[in-house]
Amino acid sequence: MKAWVIDKISDLKAVTEPLSLVDLPKSEAKAGEVLLKVKACGVCHTEIDEIEGRTPPPTFPMVPGHQVVGIVEATKATGAVRIGDRVGVAWIFSACGECEFCLSDQENLCPEFLATGRDHNGGYAEYMTVPEKFVYPIPDYFSDAEAAPLLCAGAIGYRSLELCQPENGQNIGLTGFGASAHLVLKLISFLYPESKVYVFARSEHERRFALELGAAWSGDTTDRPPVLLHSIIDTTPVWKPVIYALECLKPGGRLVINAIRKEAHDTDYLAKLDYPTHLWMEKEIKSVANVTRHDVQEFIRLAAEMQFKPEVQTYPFSEANRAILDIKNRNIKGAKVLML
Repeated sequence: MKAWVIDKISDLKAVTEPLSLVDLPKSEAKAGEVLLKVKACGVCHTEIDEIEGRTPPPTFPMVPGHQVVGIVEATKATGAVRIGDRVGVAWIFSACGECEFCLSDQENLCPEFLATGRDHNGGYAEYMTVPEKFVYPIPDYFSDAEAAPLLCAGAIGYRSLELCQPENGQNIGLTGFGASAHLVLKLISFLYPESKVYVFARSEHERRFALELGAAWSGDTTDRPPVLLHSIIDTTPVWKPVIYALECLKPGGRLVINAIRKEAHDTDYLAKLDYPTHLWMEKEIKSVANVTRHDVQEFIRLAAEMQFKPEVQTYPFSEANRAILDIKNRNIKGAKVLML
């Protein structure tokens, strides 16, 4: 089968083809697994973190991709998922099911958590295998391309919003406006219709896009909104927005950082952290770690209930490297999806 692989750590400022197209043996399902024929796979900034070594695969080569939509071609599982079913695969490839975290609905914190496309071959391939318990039925309402971003950008956005502990009518900020943030904006409008959303983005293009989708205000990362905010979700890969976001929180406000890793090139901004300005008055910072199956299932359900289809930009399977570089270079409007 054809597959794109990460075979080494690369600097995307110097390398234009970080992924290699190879022939691999066709995947075969083991006990408890299903085999998928991949139809679409979303492209995520996490792939950049893998390529550049901030969250590298434990072994090389590794097939990336964790927003996978495919058709079940074979199964060696219980039969809950049948041949011909269209299902999705998310970042959570598996968890132990037995530890204190798994038993308390926190399987995202499981010490044996495995990530799709990092710890196990993912969806940048014609076929992949996955445990039956970790696939999700895809409603007919969504095309393959539309469903892919729901599995990561949507699910992690849903978890981020839940960690904000919002109430209807509270003002919520989004700093960075890529695939996840644009889904969260729509989710807020649906779940909390009296809340206003304030978007911070360094790109004028992204700021206009946020207003088109219903944001009450948009500005640069360093701008101050007209009101202080109850919570802010940071989806950027850098530190500068964290410092400026903390200045925009109300007393008791919470900053939720939705990033698997932060890049190191602007850590000097951390030296600007001033306790009275940024942290006093019981402000909080909370990180998002992975997702649970519940997050994925709930966001898919909500997206179908909202009848909301994400903005997507599709790429042929042959152009995986171009999609990666477009994200690295912030050429973003909505979510990027590889089509097989």
